[in-house]
Amino acid sequence: MNYLNTYKLSLISCCLIFMVSCVKHPDSPGYEYMPDMYRSQAIEAYVDYGLVADVEHEELKTTISARIPVEGTIPYTENKDMASINMPFNYGVGEDERIRAGIEVQIPQSYIKDSLTADFNKNEGKKLYDIMCTHCHGDKGEGNGKVVKASGDLIVPPAYVTLKDRTLGSIFHTITHGKNAMGPHGSQMNKDERWKVALYVRSLQNGGDLLLSELTTPKSTNEVTQMKDN
Repeated sequence: MNYLNTYKLSLISCCLIFMVSCVKHPDSPGYEYMPDMYRSQAIEAYVDYGLVADVEHEELKTTISARIPVEGTIPYTENKDMASINMPFNYGVGEDERIRAGIEVQIPQSYIKDSLTADFNKNEGKKLYDIMCTHCHGDKGEGNGKVVKASGDLIVPPAYVTLKDRTLGSIFHTITHGKNAMGPHGSQMNKDERWKVALYVRSLQNGGDLLLSELTTPKSTNEVTQMKDN
């Protein structure tokens, strides 16, 4: 008799557990016995907190869980050269800032420490240029890209060979913040990629040649005045 009662009690308990565990939502894992064991109470990145334990929280559906890094945050790297390159670019938008960057900013020496390194980075810049720039500036930087032709020459970028006074710092600033009809590309390319593109653009300004001797030579007073006038 006791055995029969125990059997009935066990059967009823199993049925109750089974019924409680069933939910209507097709994506539900079922009844959560101890949700704290596998659902972190802390905010985690890329977790949808709009649905927790089959309960929808409307106020959480529009709240980001991946926090935005504080201003000035740079990617971590054990490479000291790259860490230096990733430091904030403290030049704002505008022509005056572009001119100032053209005078004050020089390409990091790690990109041009020797001719082989410089050629490698220039070639890497060409790959990026072909993806990001040729549609407007053209394959050779002549301002005759497919977008320009399709627009009926409504907006024509200047040929690079006519901009030989633009230094790498100026080119880097233009890529970062944009200029005239060209929009900013700082969000499309990281700083390493922008320096490589700037290096390739500089070679196009010189007819395809990369003149290492000019890249670290300080600008003379006359050259600075000319940059401001242009």
